[in-house]
Amino acid sequence: MPVRVTLDALIVAKGLKARDLAAQVGLSETQLSLFRSGKVKGIRFRTLARLCAALDCKPGDLLDYDFDADDLNAPDDAD
Repeated sequence: MPVRVTLDALIVAKGLKARDLAAQVGLSETQLSLFRSGKVKGIRFRTLARLCAALDCKPGDLLDYDFDADDLNAPDDAD
């Protein structure tokens, strides 16, 4: 998938523990782990905003995108 979650790098750069971040944001450690690994299909804007507030960052700091021309032709599967 061309959209990648880069949260791990930010957690390391900020010197945080994922467990502490999960508690601060109001997520379970499992939920945060699933997001960190990219195994989720989506994230609520409210959760994204809480992560950004806790990490003092912008959404673009948590996600990255590698262009894939095939994405332009892929059917929309309601993601």
